[in-house]
Amino acid sequence: MTVALLDRGEFDPLATAPRGSWSAAGVQVRRRRGPHRAHAHTLCTARFCARRSGDSLTVEHDLTPAELSDELAVLLTEQLGGILRGQADFERVFTGVVRSTIDGGLPAWVRFYRNSLAALEDGNATFAPVHRRAVGLIAGRRVVDLGSCFGFFPLRLRRDGFDVTASDLSAPTMDLLNRVSVRIQRPVQTLVCDAARVPLPDNAADTVTALHLLEHVPAAAGVGVLAEALRVARRRVVIAVPFEVQPQACYGHVRSFDIAELVRLGEQAQTFQPGVHVTVADHHGGWLVLDL
Repeated sequence: MTVALLDRGEFDPLATAPRGSWSAAGVQVRRRRGPHRAHAHTLCTARFCARRSGDSLTVEHDLTPAELSDELAVLLTEQLGGILRGQADFERVFTGVVRSTIDGGLPAWVRFYRNSLAALEDGNATFAPVHRRAVGLIAGRRVVDLGSCFGFFPLRLRRDGFDVTASDLSAPTMDLLNRVSVRIQRPVQTLVCDAARVPLPDNAADTVTALHLLEHVPAAAGVGVLAEALRVARRRVVIAVPFEVQPQACYGHVRSFDIAELVRLGEQAQTFQPGVHVTVADHHGGWLVLDL
């Protein structure tokens, strides 16, 4: 599992929407009022009813505010995986569920963030072991996180007193993180940038992290991210990836990893910076730690 990604600028996650519904680019999501009723030509699951007509997708759900968290990614994959056409549908339905459950863009996302962080930090979320291990691998106090998406890990580090910068290619996602981080009193610095072209000087951070990022980019682009992380880091680079037999397309994954591939990436890192110490491990996915 990985956190969901907001679409690269094609819709605004904070845009005004009618109460109990949200729509963008052919996808409409509504929160169900009243009991479930059978629908013709509709996929009905425990929590959703979904109907596709040509390029249009309509989804009804009965989720409550207490259920809004990043675990929604798992629920959507399990119950609607057969009707969602890749990452674009996934992102729009994900956003639509959040926005249709609570009135107002910022209040909806603040609740989503609070619920997600509580589950991650209590150890109850699917991704919690990844965050826990990553925190333990941080060297120094200054951290740059690449491909932050919603920014849960930078927010975790901010709680623990680290000086952290979140970065992502998606401007709407970084804007959302900026706004929410202030509201929950964990303000973080953000950068909108390609992880292979970070507008920071050499050795700008003690540690550079890239948690479940490389599976979203082709191999050649991943090498660029690796080189940039090594340039920006002063002491350590921490990379985590999921181990999948096939890349999860709905999450936007385009490549899969195993231990052998991480070893190969470590060898590549040593060609960029001879003398780099490489550690590869398996813990709820794969880990590549590079010590400079």
